[in-house]
Amino acid sequence: MNLVEETLKDAPKTPVQKYTAKDFQSDQDVRWCPGCGDYSILAQVQRVMPDLNIPKHNMVFISGIGCSSRFPYYMDTYGFHGIHGRAPAIATGLKIARPDLSVWVATGDGDGLSIGGNHLIHICRRNLNVKILLFNNQIYGLTKGQYSPTSEFGKVTKSTPYGSVDHPFNPLLVALGAEASFVARTLDRDPKHLQFVIKRAAEHKGTAFIEIYQNCNVFNDGAFFTFTEKDTKDDNVVFIEHEKPLIFGKERDKGIRLEGFTPSVVSLTDGKYSVNDLIVHNEKDTMLSFILARMSSIPNLPRPVGVVYAVERPLYEAEMSRQIHQAIQKQGEGNLEKLLNYGETWVIN
Repeated sequence: MNLVEETLKDAPKTPVQKYTAKDFQSDQDVRWCPGCGDYSILAQVQRVMPDLNIPKHNMVFISGIGCSSRFPYYMDTYGFHGIHGRAPAIATGLKIARPDLSVWVATGDGDGLSIGGNHLIHICRRNLNVKILLFNNQIYGLTKGQYSPTSEFGKVTKSTPYGSVDHPFNPLLVALGAEASFVARTLDRDPKHLQFVIKRAAEHKGTAFIEIYQNCNVFNDGAFFTFTEKDTKDDNVVFIEHEKPLIFGKERDKGIRLEGFTPSVVSLTDGKYSVNDLIVHNEKDTMLSFILARMSSIPNLPRPVGVVYAVERPLYEAEMSRQIHQAIQKQGEGNLEKLLNYGETWVIN
């Protein structure tokens, strides 16, 4: 039995009490702008937490800097408000030291993909059992409306008065490229789906990355309305489910098929194609996950929403604990003084 297993076997399996969403609401006034999509994300997280059957004192929410990074203040759990972009690094250290804790990261497209981009890709590749909520509003909100790493090409902002010339990040592709073992997308204006994806991430053993389309109604209002509003959503979003064909449209009359490796929209009513010709989603298919994520960057294709990729692979904290356990068995408990004086040493007078 390694150190992670020894720690987890003694961890409480059930909370002392049955929690409700209200139990996860802190005594802090929520200070986001009225109408901000962050309110919905906070509410859905608080509604999901009781279903996880984890004691509140075993939960930690960690953030960096940005509107999303106020999150730990509003959760009645342990929390850590870090510096810009460093939440994944803090979460990594905490999870290694305390593998029994349920560790969550709240970050934004600026915090997580700009100054924190390097930390984000490394926590994904290492595959710690940490859950990452990336609020994507395609703008810097807290610093008042500069373009962000996900802002579209040509975006006019205070920092790009003639339009951004940067090619934007696709967060799903970043996470997949870094080999996160769980990658998903959901919407702030779809509470049920948001709750479903958060639960799936919580159940996953490994780094779970969730991109959440989140409206900033002050500095980038309506950025995702095509994909979230009733009149346009059905024809512009395809909800993907494991082992189900990719069908969408108000009348459920359109689908996605592959021509080689290129996805395209086909009609299911003209007699040329049927459901049998469509892509059937497979969460464990690495190549398909990249194809689906790439759809977000291709004009005239619907945005995929749901769990794009979910596989199991060894946990970083378990592998590290295994090495430590082996070293202790072979060499005994560590001795800091002995380590400091090992090998070539010298004294400075």
